[in-house]
Amino acid sequence: MNKKIDIQLRPTEISDLESLFQFQLDKEGGYLAAFMPQDPTDKTTYINKHTKLLDNPTVNNQTIVLDNTIIGSIAKFVMEGDNEITYWIDRKFWGQGIATKALKEFLTIETNRPIFGRVAFDNFGSQKVLEKCGFTKVGSDKGFANARQREIEEFIYKLDK
Repeated sequence: MNKKIDIQLRPTEISDLESLFQFQLDKEGGYLAAFMPQDPTDKTTYINKHTKLLDNPTVNNQTIVLDNTIIGSIAKFVMEGDNEITYWIDRKFWGQGIATKALKEFLTIETNRPIFGRVAFDNFGSQKVLEKCGFTKVGSDKGFANARQREIEEFIYKLDK
């Protein structure tokens, strides 16, 4: 991992949503994320959903910026009473330690614990990111993955501290 990567996290703004929408159009990224919207190409639905999330006090949306360029997002949301983490890095920046660095920084901003991360069984990169940030695998579940059009196993990770 390149320790000199100088990313910034900042609260997501409505003007960021266009760039963040573009990332989810990446088919390889969507396949690994697995649990995508039914139609990831529907920009209006995406913008409307995420605009509402920006106003939701239980959601902490941060945009990841490198050299004044938006390269991803990271967020905490509440699902069924649990704090959950989600992140997405532009594929051009995979394998550089950015997701790990962003998650470590985010966890200093977002202090609600426990916090959970869910990841497709075969998304090894994301599993490593969670483990490097202190999450431990606590179980698994099955769910319908829109990006794969079938039910798959997802691993559940938890961070207590």
